[in-house]
Amino acid sequence: MTAVEYGQPVGQPHPLHHILSVLVENKSGVLARVASLFSRRGFNISSLAVAPTDDEHLSRITIVVDVASAPLEQVVKQLDKLVNVVSISELAPEEATERELLLATLSAGPLERGQIVQLVGIFGGQVVDVGADAITVVLAGAPSKVDDFEDLLRPLGIVELQRTGRVALPRLHRLR
Repeated sequence: MTAVEYGQPVGQPHPLHHILSVLVENKSGVLARVASLFSRRGFNISSLAVAPTDDEHLSRITIVVDVASAPLEQVVKQLDKLVNVVSISELAPEEATERELLLATLSAGPLERGQIVQLVGIFGGQVVDVGADAITVVLAGAPSKVDDFEDLLRPLGIVELQRTGRVALPRLHRLR
């Protein structure tokens, strides 16, 4: 995704996407109920990530949702009414620490590996598997960094690519 999609584009008073961090009870069916609430109201979920928190009874769902066509307030109110939802936080991109992970396998013989390893090093990624004619790399970082990395990998011959979707927490107030 580009900065225009997640920031405030020129001439637009509001961002096109919002990040919701939803703390839910770690029970079966909760994710399906949350996701269906968005789809029934015509919202496009551009990223969805869910995992347990430090408390084994709770999971955090990070949802990046397209809100260009409809206000988010109504769906947040209805989300808050779901029994298994503990809390909801809306995070503005500039107020969130966001990360995403990319895992990619690239076609690479002995000659191409050097270029790929150099690119991975520049971005702070890692080579996680090497085969006779392919190499698998991983990169975790801010979504814009992952986007840039993916764009540079494309001409090198992506065999398979998987991105996790965003995870986000509120930024901490810095010490002065």
